[in-house]
Amino acid sequence: MSTEFTKWLRGRSDEQLRELVALRPELITPVPAHVEGLAGRASSPSAIGRVLDRLDRFTFAVAETVAVLPSPITYRALRTRLARALAGPADPVFEARARETVDRLRTLALVYGSDRALSPAPGLREVLDSPAGLGPPAREAFLHYHRERLADLIADLGGGGDSAEDLARLLADQEVVTRLVGEVSPQARSALDELAWGPPSGRVANAGRQVRTATARSPIEELLARALLCATGEESVVLPREVGFFLRDGRVHRDLSPVPPPLDGPGRARDLADRTAAGQAFAFTRAVEELCERWGADPPGVLRGGGLAVRDLKRTAALLDLPEWAAGLVVEVAYAAGLVAASGAVDGDWLPTPAYDGWRVRGTEERWVTLATTWLTMDRAPGMIGERDERDRLRSALHPDLRHPAAPEVRASVLGVLASAGDAGGPGSTADAPTAPTAGSVRERLAWEQPRRRGAHRDRLVEFTLREAEQVGVTGLGALSRHGRALLPPAAGGAAGGAAEGGRERGAGTAAGLLAPLLPVPLDHVLLQADLTAVAPGPLTGELSRWLALAADVESTGGATVYRFSERSVRRALDAGQGADEMLALLERHSTTPVPQPLAYLVTDVARRHGRMRVGTASAYVRCDDPSALDEVMADKRAAPLRLRRLAPTVIASKTSRAALVDSLRAMGYAPVAESLEGDVIITRLDVRRTEGPPQPRTPAAFTGLDAEVVAAAVRAVRAGDAAHRTRRKPADAPEGQVPRSPANATISALREAIRQGSQVWIGYLDSQGNATSRILEPARMEGGYLTAYDETRAAVHRFALHRITGVSELRS
Repeated sequence: MSTEFTKWLRGRSDEQLRELVALRPELITPVPAHVEGLAGRASSPSAIGRVLDRLDRFTFAVAETVAVLPSPITYRALRTRLARALAGPADPVFEARARETVDRLRTLALVYGSDRALSPAPGLREVLDSPAGLGPPAREAFLHYHRERLADLIADLGGGGDSAEDLARLLADQEVVTRLVGEVSPQARSALDELAWGPPSGRVANAGRQVRTATARSPIEELLARALLCATGEESVVLPREVGFFLRDGRVHRDLSPVPPPLDGPGRARDLADRTAAGQAFAFTRAVEELCERWGADPPGVLRGGGLAVRDLKRTAALLDLPEWAAGLVVEVAYAAGLVAASGAVDGDWLPTPAYDGWRVRGTEERWVTLATTWLTMDRAPGMIGERDERDRLRSALHPDLRHPAAPEVRASVLGVLASAGDAGGPGSTADAPTAPTAGSVRERLAWEQPRRRGAHRDRLVEFTLREAEQVGVTGLGALSRHGRALLPPAAGGAAGGAAEGGRERGAGTAAGLLAPLLPVPLDHVLLQADLTAVAPGPLTGELSRWLALAADVESTGGATVYRFSERSVRRALDAGQGADEMLALLERHSTTPVPQPLAYLVTDVARRHGRMRVGTASAYVRCDDPSALDEVMADKRAAPLRLRRLAPTVIASKTSRAALVDSLRAMGYAPVAESLEGDVIITRLDVRRTEGPPQPRTPAAFTGLDAEVVAAAVRAVRAGDAAHRTRRKPADAPEGQVPRSPANATISALREAIRQGSQVWIGYLDSQGNATSRILEPARMEGGYLTAYDETRAAVHRFALHRITGVSELRS
């Protein structure tokens, strides 16, 4: 690690260090003991790679430029090299952005030094792989050549020496490189041009052959003999950086823009986009509710390897009247929200959970916020349903393989781009007429904002996000809605953790408030028709909707929902404990027309026959007050598989289970009901089919920045530790006397106040053997049951378990 970098970091002000650790919180997890430790952590490959991933293309290009040019470099020289890559002359926008970017890189400790001597942070060059598409410097590329071969190369180039350093000095001479490039054939020059702008490496057969300029025959041999290419393996070559600079005419990047690419797409009327998104939000919420109700009555099974069978997904899509991909999205969001779960690891069913009962009684806008927030933060990728994995196995819905760690980050990034399109997405875009950007322009913008995170797989996640956002109701007509924008996490960087959490809660409340006026008003009536159907001209209230789902089957959806009553559906309501008079009274109360006679006949006829026959447990038995009905059952050939035996004129026994016997008799046209051991009718209610299920894997909420007080306390601890480290002062002696003791609440309050004020405290602490010790601390942060503080009595930063602190007291003067 560079001592100059450590010295520069030590010379930063406390405000600058606080800004650094707020933007790079991994540097104080845990708090380093001194500035030297902070510098070492800031220059580690993992820490540098993490911060580079967050840079946009222009900022990343500036960091690459500093890394590839000889250091130190002045700001003026750096700006001049950057300006060469502009499509036109430098303008005020470029000048301002260049100044701002260099200052930001310095704030992030990726570049250090004054404007007169800028240098890359230690470790930056090692992390960058082929920066700006350039190969390694000649002294590194030719380092593995033996001395005899280097001596021959240098001699052919007109120089002297036998080391990689000697060869690098020759290639650094522009006149030498100009001469060498001018000597090669057009075919060889074409090969150089292909490597000029990267990638700088290629594959050729027998790359390690030794050739001289006099014996070179092929274009590749011409380049190898003149050190314009370096053999890095038996079949690989690389273009030295000095040659690459020559071919680029001194430019580091071919095309460099300080502003992001525009978002292209049609403009949308704000109110129309919000209303469209609200309609989608309502439909998605209803689809989740209908899914849970259906699965509560007729749950699909869990595959042996986990997940949902393809046929069950097709059946669910048909029930919800949605494409399979949209049905898969509904299923995955309901699962991630904890509304459905598997009832067992083996031979289980997918059933609603008790959480669904609490969710369904809330307002539509609140239910949607729960679903949309779950979709935004879940680490599952529903778009991959139906695809093949690496082993050519089909990915099914609800399968564990659908987890993708990058999914929530991609969703947040895409919605952030859509939010910027709503602010100023393109020509003529305003807050009242936002742009609905195309998928291609969104990918281009993200590639500019996150150049190190691009890839074909990430592009597919972007497409999934755009499609799913429209289906969930976050966007309308391709534009981010107001209620969708309210769900976006607050910007990271220095915000208090508690405030950030409160900001998310306020965002959910704001989203619900913006959505509520746009939702259709639920209706409490339907139109009954003589063909045994009920037409709902709009969304129904929750109770009426659930009752109709119980007593009728959905026949069609759209602007109006059509329900059809049948003997099977009426029996389903009777099984749930309702009577004929109760059902007819409810129909009269919620119908705008009189109850049609065919429907009244259907209900009374099914109710008259319902429950005459009862099935209990023998294995199972059938009893009926009418012996002729049992005679009919015994004479029916379809009853042979049930292995029935007549025990009495009114009782038949069977070796099948009670549930199987009930289903079989109903399939034969009878209407039995199940009864308990006490002879009571068993009421079948949909809401009792519930499962706790295993805990659902949750994606942590998006990071919203460290608490400002934690940042300040950590910087104080680093400063204090650094002072002790530099002076190598002896540990301070703790006060004499009995160690402090205080109630737990008072101890926590005193430590928090010390963190806030940056003061020292005297504590009592139990070591691992249970012995009481006395410490003088300067607390830095407190979280997860631990206190991080600078220990004056040990002259080091330590973590202390809060439950071992016996008490806190003020220091005696």
